[in-house]
Amino acid sequence: MSRSDWRLLENGSRIPAENYADQPYVVKTDDGAWLCCVTTGMGSEGAQGQHVSTCRSTDCGRTWSEPVSVEAPGDVENSYAVMLKAHSGRVFIFYNRNSDNVREISTHDRRGTFTRVDCLGSFVFKYSDDHGRSWSRERYEIPFRLFDCDRNNVYGGRIRFFWNVGRAFSLDGTALVSLIRVGEMGEGFYQRSEGSLLKSPDLFTADDPAEAHWITLPEGDAGLRTPPGGGPISEEQCFVPLSDGSLYVTYRTVDGYPVEAWSRDGGRSWPELRYMRRASGRLVKHPRAANFTWKCANGKYLYWFHNHGGSFIRRKRQIAYEDRNPAWLLAGVEVDSPQGKVIRWGEPEVLLYHDDPMVRFSYPDLVEQDGRYFVTETEKNIARVHEIPAAFLEKMWARVEGRAVLADAGILFEASGGSRVDAPPEFPEFYRRNHETRNGCGMLTGNGCTWEVELADPSPGLLLAGRAVEDGRGVALELDAERRLVLTLDNGGEECRMRSERIPQLASGDILCVVIDGGPGIVSFIWNGVFLDGGEELQFGWRRFDPHLIRRPVSVPWQVGNMVKTIRLLDRPLMTAECRSRLENREELC
Repeated sequence: MSRSDWRLLENGSRIPAENYADQPYVVKTDDGAWLCCVTTGMGSEGAQGQHVSTCRSTDCGRTWSEPVSVEAPGDVENSYAVMLKAHSGRVFIFYNRNSDNVREISTHDRRGTFTRVDCLGSFVFKYSDDHGRSWSRERYEIPFRLFDCDRNNVYGGRIRFFWNVGRAFSLDGTALVSLIRVGEMGEGFYQRSEGSLLKSPDLFTADDPAEAHWITLPEGDAGLRTPPGGGPISEEQCFVPLSDGSLYVTYRTVDGYPVEAWSRDGGRSWPELRYMRRASGRLVKHPRAANFTWKCANGKYLYWFHNHGGSFIRRKRQIAYEDRNPAWLLAGVEVDSPQGKVIRWGEPEVLLYHDDPMVRFSYPDLVEQDGRYFVTETEKNIARVHEIPAAFLEKMWARVEGRAVLADAGILFEASGGSRVDAPPEFPEFYRRNHETRNGCGMLTGNGCTWEVELADPSPGLLLAGRAVEDGRGVALELDAERRLVLTLDNGGEECRMRSERIPQLASGDILCVVIDGGPGIVSFIWNGVFLDGGEELQFGWRRFDPHLIRRPVSVPWQVGNMVKTIRLLDRPLMTAECRSRLENREELC
C-alpha cells in the first residue's frame, strides 16, 4: 500500500531519460504542450555520450512522448540545456557543447587531470518551430566576453569552463540567459566560479539567428561573486525580473548561505549584494545545491532550497554537496525599498522528500497550468514531475503578506499550566502493521501532530512530563538550562530525543510549536511563527526522528509544567505558516 502524501518523491510522474537524468526544465508551447529538456546519457553524470533530449506532454506531465535528441546521436558531449520561448512561438534551447572534442583537462595546480569534459567548449543554441517536435539542423554559437577568471584559468582562456542551469528569460523584448564561469578546476571539481548573464537585444527579431548580437553582463572583468569575505564559489545563478524592471538573482555558495542581489540597470552592475535573509531577519541556510527563484503568474515568488548550512558547510568541500533531501520552499512577495522593489521572503515549508535521507534531488522547475502548480526535480537518475496543491502555496503567500492563516486542525489535548491529565490521548501512529501483506510487515503512515505551547514563564523546566519511570516510554517536552526546546519520544524499545537551537530571547507570552511530521520523519521548532533553523549553533535546525517508532501501550498521566499558560496537541503537523505567534488570536486554531 503506497502513501498518498503528495510530497513523497515516488508519488510523482516519471520524465523519460536514460540512466543519467538531469535538469528537467519545462516551457509551455503555443500548441498547449509542455516541452521538457533533460541532460541524459547511458553513463553517470559527465560520462562520454552525455547529451540533451526533449520530450512533450499534453496531460500535465502524466505521460510523455518519445525523447528527441537535440544533437545527432554519437555527437560530442552536449549538456545542461535551458529553453526560452519567443512571442512568435519559436523555442530556443541553449546548452554546452564540447565542440573541440577535448578528452582531458588539467586541474588548476597542474597536479592532476579530469576526464569529465561536459563543462567546456562552446555555448550554443538551436531552435524549434514545431513546438519541440524537432530541432534546427543548424547550431549557433554564442560569443561571450572573457572575464579575469577565464583569462587566469589553467589554459589562459584558450579553453573556457562553464555551464548553465534554471531558466532563460525575456525582458522588454530582449533574450537573457545565465552562464556560470569556472575559473579553477580542482577540489570539488569546480574550485572557483562566478556568474554572468548573456543578453541579446535582437534574437527574437533577427532573420538569421547567426546575426543576433550578444552582450556579456555585468560590465567589467568580474562576474557575480560572494559578498566581501565570502568563499570562491558563486554559481548556478537564477535571475528573475521584478515588476519595476529590476533584476533579482539568487545563487549558491560554499559559505553555508545563498547570495541574493539586485540590479537596477538591466544587469550591468549589481551593487546590492548580500547573503539572503528571510523577513524575520534570519539568514537563509543552504548547501552547494540548486536554489531557484520563480516568479508566478500572480506576481508572487517561490524559492526552492534545502534549509541547512551555516559554517558547517565550509569544513570540507564535498560536504557542501550533501543533504539535498528534503527540499524546502519559501514564499515571497514584492515590497518597496528606497532603491526599488525587493522580495520579502517568508518561512520554510517542507516541499518534497524521499524516505531515504541519502537520496539527493535538485535542479527543479516550476510549471503553472490553469491555476495549478507543478514542480519537476531529479535524483540524477530519475526525473519526475509533482503537482503542488494550490492551497498549500496560498497559505504561504498569505502568511508573508501578513494575512491570517487558519489551521483546520483538530485538538487532541488541551490543558493549562500545572494540570495533571490521568487519561491522556494516544499519540499518533507513525508506523503500523500492513494487514494487506501476507507477512504482515510494517508500513509508514505519514501521520503527525503538533505541540503548541503558550508560555507563562520562560524559565527552564519540563513543559510536559509523560514518561514511565520503569523504562522511560512516553513523551516529554522541556526547556533545558540553555533554553533549548527538547522533545523526547520513547516507546520502551527505542528513544528519539530532538532539540532546537538556544532561544535566549524567550519571553512570557511567546508561543512555541513543535511540529512532528511522520512523512519526511522530521521535527521542526517554531518560535512565534519563526522557523528555528539552527543559526550558527546547528547545521540543521530541523531534526530527523525515526518514524518507524512502534506505538506501544503506556498508561502514564501527563503533567503540565507551571511555566506553561496553555498547551495543545493538534492532530496533524502544521505548516510553519499555520503556527501562531504571540500577537495572534487563539481562535485561529478553532
